[in-house]
Amino acid sequence: MVGGGEIVGGLQMSWDEVLNHGDEPFDLSFPPVHGVHPSIKLKAAIVHACDDQDDALFHSLVDCKIARDTDAGHARFAKYMKRKRVSHLKRAVEHFQLVLDQCPVSHPDHATALTNLACARLKGYILNDIEDLDATTSLFRNALALRPRPHPDHPLSLYNLTEALTWRHDKKSTVGDIREAAQLYHELLPLCPEGTYLRNIAAGKNGVDYVIYGCNAAPTEASDESIHLRRVVLELCPLGHRLRPRALMELAQAVEARFDQHGSIDDLDTNIQLGREAVSLIPEGHADRGTYLNNLADSLESRFQHQGKPNDLDEAISLHELALRLSPVGHEHRNFSLNNLGSALITRFNKRGNIDDITRAISLHREALMLRPPGHPRHDTTLNNLAHGLQTRHDKSHVSEDLNEAIDLYRKSLQLKQLDHLERHVTLCNLSSALCSRFTETQKNEDVEEAITLCQQSLEALHSLHPDRHYSYFRLREAYMSRYHILHDPADLSLAIENFRLASRHPTQGFPARIMEVIEWARQAEVCEHESALEAYQMCFEHFDSHVMTRSSITSRREAATAFRGARSLPVDAASCAIRCDNLRQAVELVEQGRGQQWSLASRLRTPVEDLESANPTLARNYSELSKRVSNAAQSSAMITDRAATDREEIEYRKLTRQWEAAVAEIRHLPAFSRFLLPPSYEDLQSAARQGPVIILVASQYSCSAVIVPTSGDPHHVPLPSIALADLNVLKDRFTRAIRDSSRMNPRESRTDLIVLLRIIWDQIMLPIVNALEHVLKLQRRSRIWLCPTAAFTSIPLHAAHPFQTKADRSGKEPCLEDLYICSYTPTLSALIRSRQLMKKRSVPPSFVAIGQGQPGAGKGKALLAVDSELELVHKLVPATANRTTISGDEATRAGALSALQQNTWVHLACHGKQDPTQPYDSHFVMKDEHLTLLDIMENHLPQAEFAFLSACHTAVGDEETPDEVIHLAAGLQFSGFKSVVGTLWEVDDAVAKHVVEAFYGYMFGDLKNGGVMDCTRAAWALNCATHAVKTKVPLEQRMVFVHIGV
Repeated sequence: MVGGGEIVGGLQMSWDEVLNHGDEPFDLSFPPVHGVHPSIKLKAAIVHACDDQDDALFHSLVDCKIARDTDAGHARFAKYMKRKRVSHLKRAVEHFQLVLDQCPVSHPDHATALTNLACARLKGYILNDIEDLDATTSLFRNALALRPRPHPDHPLSLYNLTEALTWRHDKKSTVGDIREAAQLYHELLPLCPEGTYLRNIAAGKNGVDYVIYGCNAAPTEASDESIHLRRVVLELCPLGHRLRPRALMELAQAVEARFDQHGSIDDLDTNIQLGREAVSLIPEGHADRGTYLNNLADSLESRFQHQGKPNDLDEAISLHELALRLSPVGHEHRNFSLNNLGSALITRFNKRGNIDDITRAISLHREALMLRPPGHPRHDTTLNNLAHGLQTRHDKSHVSEDLNEAIDLYRKSLQLKQLDHLERHVTLCNLSSALCSRFTETQKNEDVEEAITLCQQSLEALHSLHPDRHYSYFRLREAYMSRYHILHDPADLSLAIENFRLASRHPTQGFPARIMEVIEWARQAEVCEHESALEAYQMCFEHFDSHVMTRSSITSRREAATAFRGARSLPVDAASCAIRCDNLRQAVELVEQGRGQQWSLASRLRTPVEDLESANPTLARNYSELSKRVSNAAQSSAMITDRAATDREEIEYRKLTRQWEAAVAEIRHLPAFSRFLLPPSYEDLQSAARQGPVIILVASQYSCSAVIVPTSGDPHHVPLPSIALADLNVLKDRFTRAIRDSSRMNPRESRTDLIVLLRIIWDQIMLPIVNALEHVLKLQRRSRIWLCPTAAFTSIPLHAAHPFQTKADRSGKEPCLEDLYICSYTPTLSALIRSRQLMKKRSVPPSFVAIGQGQPGAGKGKALLAVDSELELVHKLVPATANRTTISGDEATRAGALSALQQNTWVHLACHGKQDPTQPYDSHFVMKDEHLTLLDIMENHLPQAEFAFLSACHTAVGDEETPDEVIHLAAGLQFSGFKSVVGTLWEVDDAVAKHVVEAFYGYMFGDLKNGGVMDCTRAAWALNCATHAVKTKVPLEQRMVFVHIGV
């Protein structure tokens, strides 16, 4: 029945005219309906005359009674549609019911009979002449079941059922009906070509648009089923559809609700992507633009809380500001913008400490509270938010009035929240925290008792994996710690530590919150001398590793590492803790795991897989390919500035890293690879000392000492009782001044201040270590040693330690450190191990390039007049067999230098060098055009590279902000593949540096004439000899400036 009961036309042809077409099909056309010209294709033929005497033939052709009742039903129904008389409808329904009764389920016309009856009943329901719609809906559903795809009437049956469901939803507001209708439309529309009758009625405002409106109006739920429905609705709103922005927003909110319940970052990223598209579709001046801006800003703030990316918070606040400007005084949505912006400013204050932020936040929340008076549905939320602002200000300024007002507001908010309120646990935790603060000030026991009870109630309200359980644990340990510090009950400390543990491990909370909690755990355990301190440090490094690995670029990883107060000292504090626990092996493991994290994360993607290739070639290839893809994704993401594009790149990066992690997990299942890419054990790290002991110098707030890793056996502890961290910081500052003053002195003047400082280094730091090397390890003189300084030790020239005194028997001067041993540095033990592993793979003949830039151009530093002569000198000293080349002047560009690094195994660089202490990856060598940065160097993998001499300033001075003090130019060259590097600790005088250069290469290549080979492992010895040889030509500070790093 085409058109659902509408009269589309009558057949005005005789049977003869019909039959004259013979066996050929022909079209019958009807007047336009809904803008479409209906037509029907017929093919007619006489098979046999109808004969009441022949039952078999009667049943094989057509059931005449069914046909007559069907025609009668249509005729009555047509009269009903024209005259709206109920009697006509009843007769039509009776005829259609008779037809259905005569067509059992197996009858080929059963579905048609169901449809005819249902259509008549539905129209009667619409016109209020029939009350029951449930039976009608069942009829349509049964008809659809009999017309599966690819039945030609399948689309029509889909539409009929959607129409019944939407009318039932219209009358009864049944959410299930509108959701089912959406699913059916999702199937129907692709089956209806543009321009067809069914498409025109299905896609209209009474069709799919009504369903979209109904679904958008349904309550937001976090279930997978609800989110699937929202996705279906979005697909019903293609680009250009007027309802697409609302569908995007509704899906975004459903996904955000699931994130709030389960903490999946994928949901939050999806939410932000949807929000960005929705905002892009709402033009300037649209009444709802402020709402869309607020929603996107809220999501960005949530991601900042979960992942700690500063750009997210800054963008969120900018969007909130814009939304507030679109909601002037008197605007109906102003209260939302005030509240949202106020909360974001509190978040920024907690991160950056600008007092203007918290002052303004409180002001905004007070205005919002005026717009949400008692009785307003969000009055309770606004009370909580204002209280939070006041409590936050109290924590900074300690004004008791703020705290007392906050407690009163929290209590009022809590009274208004029902037990099943979704945010009740938030207010419970906030009130608990405020009461703890008051207990600390007043020591009234009832405050802390109530605080503990409130936290326990908040935990009872949340399922075991709810992300906010982290905050409940956090507030509960805060309460127990507060009481412990006042009453000193060991039971409170034990309970606090257990809640530290639960909060730090809670899997659905973001890493930033967990890292801050575990840092505080380590601090409190140290203060309270609790045995869990080492556990806390270990967990902290694991969280740091996982958190930093989520960042797609090298610079964003450093940003992540610098975001936590107190994080920089964690590696040395952890090592100090292990030393005080007499666990020297773990001290070595922890200081290695915590330092050099940037290098270790990047080097994972360059891990050699020869052994794995032998064990499982397929896994090796898969791992290598994924490592390459992850590395490429990290480099490409650093070039993107558009926020939406950045989001997309980071989502793709996260997918890749998960695949990479899955590959690593599969590798670890192999018998010999269980520790593949795990933090190295002491046994692994000891291979760094294969050619001489490594001395790790630990500078912690808790103790300063050295740990010597010998060639074999257990590590050896050397206490440094005469020096503390504060002394080292003073010593570092004194060295800075002494070096600066020496640079202004005549070369022949005595460097008295430097001599005094070098004597302090000898007496208080290096002499106890030398005694251990000589008397405990029995190390032969002129053996090689490696220094691995940490924290404040990295800024002190340990290699230059000198007693500057005569022997007791007056037979000569006491030897200095470099008289006794050949000193090298290593950023980490792993870096030294990796360089040695790469040494085994030398497969190309040596080639040497000297790169010099003495005329860097305006604004890039003074001219270095001795550079050209230094390059000429190097060219003469390097053997001709080394395939030597020189790049200088206009050819010494960034691209030229990078190309030279890639094509040569030995490099000499003479130019300006600059270490950037705040952005170490921007540290650079000054070229003719652009700077050659540390990031440029790190992004180039140079496994054949061997040696680099950096005759430039500040190439071996590290990062001041992160636990990785070893981010500097020399370490970057070592990471990229150079096994042996000579760098500098401070400014180099190019006029005198050439004396060191000349002496160095003289020793380096001195025996080549006798059949020797170019060997980068001679560099430490050559530098040691060179600095001794130039004592009369080069002042002390310019001899000390050069250091050797690597093999």
